[in-house]
Amino acid sequence: MLFAVAVFTSACLVFVVQPMATKLILPTLGGSPSVWNAAMVFFQTALLAGYLYAHLLQRIGSMRGQVAVHLGLLLIAALFLPLRISGALGDPDPSAPTLWLLATLALSLGAPFAVLSATAPLLQAWYARVTAANREAGGRDPYVLYAASNLGSFLALLAYPALIEPLVSLSGQRWGWSLGYGLFVVMVAGLGVFAWRRRDVVATEPARLEAGPRIAWREKGLLVLLAAAPSSLMLGVTAHLSTDVASAPFLWVIPLALYLLTFVIAFQARPVIPIYLTLAIQAGVLAACAALAAFRTTEWLFVFGVNLTAFFFSALMCHQLMAERRPAPGRLTEFYLLLSLGGVLGGVFNALIAPVVFNMVWEYPLVLVAVGLLRPWSGREVRTWEIIACVIGVLIALSGPLGLALVRYAPDIRAAVPDAELVRIAQAVLGIAALFAFLLRDRAAMFSVVIGAMVWSGYHVARGYDWTLTERSFFGVMRVASTTIEGLDGPVHVLMHGTTLHGAQAQSERYRCLPTLYYATTTPIGQAGMIAHERHPDGAVIGVVGQGAGAMAAYKRSQDRMSFFEIDPMVDRLSRDPRWFSFINGCAQGPVRTVLGDARLTMEQEAPGSYDLLIIDAFSSDAVPTHLLTVEAIAGYLRLLKPDGVVVLHLSNRNLEITLPAEAAAAALNAPALHQIYRERPEAVQMSESSTEALVIGKSEAALAPYRADPRWRKLEATEVRPWTDDYVNLFGSLVRQIQYSAR
Repeated sequence: MLFAVAVFTSACLVFVVQPMATKLILPTLGGSPSVWNAAMVFFQTALLAGYLYAHLLQRIGSMRGQVAVHLGLLLIAALFLPLRISGALGDPDPSAPTLWLLATLALSLGAPFAVLSATAPLLQAWYARVTAANREAGGRDPYVLYAASNLGSFLALLAYPALIEPLVSLSGQRWGWSLGYGLFVVMVAGLGVFAWRRRDVVATEPARLEAGPRIAWREKGLLVLLAAAPSSLMLGVTAHLSTDVASAPFLWVIPLALYLLTFVIAFQARPVIPIYLTLAIQAGVLAACAALAAFRTTEWLFVFGVNLTAFFFSALMCHQLMAERRPAPGRLTEFYLLLSLGGVLGGVFNALIAPVVFNMVWEYPLVLVAVGLLRPWSGREVRTWEIIACVIGVLIALSGPLGLALVRYAPDIRAAVPDAELVRIAQAVLGIAALFAFLLRDRAAMFSVVIGAMVWSGYHVARGYDWTLTERSFFGVMRVASTTIEGLDGPVHVLMHGTTLHGAQAQSERYRCLPTLYYATTTPIGQAGMIAHERHPDGAVIGVVGQGAGAMAAYKRSQDRMSFFEIDPMVDRLSRDPRWFSFINGCAQGPVRTVLGDARLTMEQEAPGSYDLLIIDAFSSDAVPTHLLTVEAIAGYLRLLKPDGVVVLHLSNRNLEITLPAEAAAAALNAPALHQIYRERPEAVQMSESSTEALVIGKSEAALAPYRADPRWRKLEATEVRPWTDDYVNLFGSLVRQIQYSAR
């Protein structure tokens, strides 16, 4: 029990520090899911370093010596407390921030995290030595402690967004974690004393364990692959769901929690889900997932369920197969070293290699296919019906793209059947192929061949109907889709970041320079642009955080000065390419400046009192960069305004209520504010405008005079919601409020 409590405690500390560290890095790189994925690579690499240290420490024969060394390193690592983000490397390069992020995290918290992460294998090795003299079956198996470790990780992960973040400030979290670290050091010292004084061991200290048979290189390779696949799938399913299905707050928590839960189940003495049942379920849900992976649908809850279930059972299968192969306790630390190495390789593939190599989230379907090859390979002779089933399954899967290609050359059929109906037919065909894949579940190679054919076919069909261009950067996947809208005289180009629209532009000459969606003249943002024109006929200075398709540039007159503040260089490039959008290079009268980097950092370099209008438009996506809504951030915006200047916060959001924290922040600064919710008109042409929520904050009461004259702008009642600061953000509370409002 003492060992289990210590392992549990260290795991809690390790998994509390991960979201806390990414929260500390937020003001520099924003809230992109890619930041979390890249940070996960650092944590997995630091975990590998900790496991390597635990493995090398076993070369010290004396357990007393091991305890002394570990306590010494724990104390040295404590010099880095309380945790903070080092500024030694300066600001990141927006075009390539990954290496900066990894290096900064290593400098800031690499030492305490790596030493602390060594706890799980190290304490298991000590436990194995202490109980070697009277080890009993099951109850004294040291590997069972790994379930306790992952249970601690699982509970800490869930507790952070639901309890720790809403109740404790960031500075309080840092000091609280430091206190927990200190208590853990005391706990390790106590365990060392306990281990030395065991009365049931004859030797002066626990004897060194026999190493046992060496792990063959082929077996090592298999263990690494079994660890790499779930690690890659965890990051892959997160990116896939947030990019292609529906972004949602705390989405990263679910795959990581499921990942940890599979370890808990796999390393139990008696797993609640036996391996034979895992293999059967995994085959079925993986085939279903392969049939759906490429397609967008309004049934996003169903798609979430299928993808997460497929991920859970695929990870559980790999971890159970790994647990079956665990060596004797004498090779325990080597086993965990291989496990950690696989985790790092899976993370590096997703976070570092895939964004450079692929223009979409291709890593997810690729690993879905590859994980089928990790299923047990049957040794019996291949039967004739299995070969026939494999051929038929592949032919059925490939018939979808072939049929759609033929339909394109049949104008009568093409005109009679809508695109959506053709896609549904293709999905149904892939569903039939999935049944043949399931029949071949005991033949790993054949099963994977059919799954691969299904995935390729699905993406081949979807690519032709959902988008025209797709590109990828560190900050995510951007797509340009083309749709025909009669009210706008034909084709309209739409810029999408994941499932969120970031701008649309009609391509006809008549409507080409008409600002659309959130930026239409009828919306709060458009109203602010028109008021700036009226108040400053000789020229207004306008700043916009969040460039999107560049629609705000349509408001720029020759006498105006306009600057975009954009974190992603790819967005700037796409919005300036006339092939896709011409708001900036075509509609704007005169040059438009773009400042690359996180807005909080780059706007600090702007001259105080220089802007007439600031539009903060970084909140329409469901991944909210909360550091742009804090008291300190809004104070920075007000610093840049002229005496009659205003800042407009675009607060439209599908999942989070972020208006009240923004209002509370304005109140804390004694800055006057007005609120508007604009409802899209039923008669409006599709995409010509969009429902928009905004808060306008003035440098003074006089600055809001034109807005007060418009009855659509109203003063909100005083709120008891606590304002967000750089030290305190409560996203969970925003989620709860949004759910409550939706239920009314």
